[in-house]
Order: sequence, then structure tokens, then C-alpha cells
Amino acid sequence: MHQSRQPYHNRQAMMTLYTWGTPNGRKVSIMLEECALPYSVRKIDITSGAQSAPDYLALNLNGKIPVLVDDEGPAGTGGTANAQPFVLSESGAILIYLAGKTGRFLPASERGKFVALQWLMFQMGGVGPMFGQAHHFLRFAPQPVPYAIERYTKETARLYGVLNTHLAQHEYLADEYSIADIATYPCVARHEWHRIDLADYPAVRRWYATIGARPAVQRGMDLPR
Repeated sequence: MHQSRQPYHNRQAMMTLYTWGTPNGRKVSIMLEECALPYSVRKIDITSGAQSAPDYLALNLNGKIPVLVDDEGPAGTGGTANAQPFVLSESGAILIYLAGKTGRFLPASERGKFVALQWLMFQMGGVGPMFGQAHHFLRFAPQPVPYAIERYTKETARLYGVLNTHLAQHEYLADEYSIADIATYPCVARHEWHRIDLADYPAVRRWYATIGARPAVQRGMDLPR
């Protein structure tokens, strides 16, 4: 549990993050750190099947991490008689929820908001799944599958190229640092698993160093301990 954190709204409010050391889990721990929200961490060891335990499935029928439980709920009514814990899964949905709850890391302008959401969806629908498949077949498959390795490493390289082209003209993925960067950084942090040399993608390398220098990002990437 993180100590010395002051809630942004209610001293009694508390969030619980059920997570493991994957990019999807670290997106949320980074966001919680960036927002300086009070939270505790429950480790869900996906290597031992903890995500399939009945008590975890009661939180998320899909049996995936992360899950966030917000004792205060969306309306910020923690501590009242009617407060009900709010349980949310899917890492992208959690980032949007926390951005809305705190008013941070999602641009205020309509244009800026939707640009950020566009790049968040790019991560959710492209970067996350494709990078994950690449490192699965490169590192964890019980035997080499040449077709899968070629398919997913090529697509991963293409996506790095898309990021590089965009970031060559923009400091961040959206108009400002946002949940799009928070979601994408933990995936790029595994670039060596993808057999990607960031020297070949200088704009991505510049962005990666900028995001990685943020103290909250460093703390979030260090979880769960």
C-alpha cells in the first residue's frame, strides 16, 4: 500500500488495484501515481492462474487484469451512507474513468480529448495486442512458430513506424501528455522483447526517454512489488 498519499477529494477514499507486472497493469499504476490518488495493490499472479480464482472472477468475469475498485464511486460520494464501491475492468476504460474523475491527463478541449482517445484506441486495438503476440511467440511459445513470428514481428515493426512518424512531428501522442502516452509507454518499455532497436525509431526513442523520466511513471512501472 502506498503511504503518504493525500486523496484529491476525500481523506477516507481508497482505491484497490488488482494487478500484475504487465503493460496493462502498469498503465493503471502509472495513472494512479500521476494523479496522486490513494490506493492499495493486490497482486494477481497470472502465472499461477490467480486470475481464474472464483473471488477474482467475481470482480471480472473475463479473468484478466487489471481491476480497479473505487470505494468512493464515480460521483465522489465516499464516506456517505449511500456510497457503493465501483468495480471497473479493462485498462483503457480505467484510464478514461480516472481522467474523468480527477480532470487530469485528458485534454479539456473537444479536439484534444478526441485526439487523445484516438491514440488510446490505437494502443488498445493495435499496439497492445500486436506487441503482446510478438513477445509471446518470440519468448514464451513452447516451440517456434515461424509464420506467427514473422506475422507479429512485421506488424510490430510497422506500428513502431507509425508511432515514429507521428512523434517526429508531435511531442506527445496527443496535444499534451495524456492517457494515450500513459497507455503506450509500458508496451514500448518491452521493445527488446519485440526485437526492436529504438535507434531505428529516433522519435519514439526521444518520446520514450521523456515519458520514462517522469517520477510517477517510474513508480508506476515498479509495481506490483
